[in-house]
Amino acid sequence: MTIFPLRALACGFGASLLLSACATVSPESRVRAGLMDAGLSPRMAACMAERMVDRLSLPQLRRLQSLTSLRKSHMQGMSVDRFLYKVRALEDPEIFGVTSKAALICAIDR
Repeated sequence: MTIFPLRALACGFGASLLLSACATVSPESRVRAGLMDAGLSPRMAACMAERMVDRLSLPQLRRLQSLTSLRKSHMQGMSVDRFLYKVRALEDPEIFGVTSKAALICAIDR
């Protein structure tokens, strides 16, 4: 009789793990959403996020999140050059290099 409750418990635990895995958001989708919040087009944000997520560390990606307040405050749509100007203000050469390279490649791939 104790086998059935243990199976039920194990199945319930396994199902909860699967559901929690589905609920987490990938770093790429978070970067993409952040770029769109900063004012970049969805297409450009998706292209750039794909290239940036593997090249920047988590602390660097968090620093980029500080730029998401720009659109909410006073920008409807931001050009890539204006966005790169703001990224440069973060004063991290690696963030600027990775971001500008991703922007250049994505602009050419259009």
